[in-house]
Order: sequence, then C-alpha cells, then structure tokens
Amino acid sequence: MNARDALKLSIDMGKTICLGYLGDLTDAELMKRPCPGCNHINWQVGHLIASEYGMMMGLFPNSMPPLPDGFAEKYTKETAKSDNPADFDKKAELLALFEKTRAATLDLLSKVTDADLDKPTGVNYAPTTGSMFELQGSHWLMHAGQWAVVRRQCGRPPLF
Repeated sequence: MNARDALKLSIDMGKTICLGYLGDLTDAELMKRPCPGCNHINWQVGHLIASEYGMMMGLFPNSMPPLPDGFAEKYTKETAKSDNPADFDKKAELLALFEKTRAATLDLLSKVTDADLDKPTGVNYAPTTGSMFELQGSHWLMHAGQWAVVRRQCGRPPLF
C-alpha cells in the first residue's frame, strides 16, 4: 500500500459511514437539528460538498466539475439558521452532487505523486496536500456524530 492508497481508504471509510447514516433518512429528517444551535443535516451535507469542492479547487484550480449555480450560496454560515426546506436541495440532489464531487476528488488523488502530498497548502488545518486529501474523509466523519444523534431521535437503531 502506498500513501495514495491509504488516503483513499480513509476517504472511502468516511463515505461508507456517512452514506450509511444518511441512507434511510427522509428529506424531512434531514432538516432535524440534533439540539438547539446545531445545524440540520441537510445544511451540513451541503456544507461538506461545498467545502470539498473549495478545498480541491484551492489545491488544483479549475480541476473540479462546477457546482450548480447558487449551490454554495445555499450553504453558508448565514443560511444555516434557516429551517425552511425550500431553501435547500433535496437529499437525492445532494447525494448525486456528492458522488460527482467525490469522484473528481479521487481522480485528483490518483494523479498526485508522493512528493505532491508533502507540498504545503498554506492552510493551518490541513498544512499539506496529503492532509487536505485526508480531510475529505475525516471532515465528513466529524459531522456524522451529529447524524447518529438525529437517527436515534428518529427511532433508528445504531448502525456502527
């Protein structure tokens, strides 16, 4: 196994867990907040997609398929306060966009060299290209803990 394989394994594990948690939740359930002051799942998923897109574009300009017009604007800190489902995309749209974005991220990962992974990014939370790729799995997992709470609130059993 090389570094790219290990990073892909980490990214894929995040995807497996997160898609497991999202799998049987409805659009209405994606609007639930685990507690007051927390963001609902729909917003979090949109945020994660927009973040991944932005991080990869920061590393590799013009490398990602474009987000739909207005997508990033739907998922800002300001919009996180909205509980209106009409302000956000539906689950099916989010998951399709996630798959498209993630495929592009993994394509970029497949093309980098070991030396590329050590290149500095100038970003304090992911100081190297390798750490920025790793963040694509762990960032999703950071949010998934809240999704497990919402699942339990909705009467779903634990998955993992």
